[in-house]
Amino acid sequence: MIRAAKEEDAAAIAAIYNHYIRHSVATFEEEELDATEMNVRMADVAAAGYPWLVAEAAGELIGYAYASRWKARAAYRHSAEVSVYLHPERGGGGWGTRLYSELFGQLRALGVHAMIGGITLPNPASVALHEKMGMRKVAHFPEVGNKQGRWLDVGYWQLTVDT
Repeated sequence: MIRAAKEEDAAAIAAIYNHYIRHSVATFEEEELDATEMNVRMADVAAAGYPWLVAEAAGELIGYAYASRWKARAAYRHSAEVSVYLHPERGGGGWGTRLYSELFGQLRALGVHAMIGGITLPNPASVALHEKMGMRKVAHFPEVGNKQGRWLDVGYWQLTVDT
């Protein structure tokens, strides 16, 4: 089931995210987050008027997706950055698609015109998900991050919808 995130989800969300901080380059963060910091981030997203969703199966939180403002300048107000993370043992089961489908529907209802997702490259699974959702690659920034001792590229995928 997909539902809105609640404060009590913060520890499980942080645990999923911390896996990616420790074991991957999917996020450029290098310090783990605790539930308190995750709650602050969730509250910031909510205060900005964006959704934060979780996927639950058999009472277990197995993934999450959220949106945030793309840039601070006023003219960007109809653009949002989207992110999705799944429990490392739950990838490939369609949960990313379900989370993004619900998130994108809510963003359309909010009047978001451009949805933008950043992907550390290479990441074929994430690229496939974003393209499955109708997003297309619009930018590629070579060697803009350095994590785990290597330079990393970031690509941006965008879906533009009528609002």
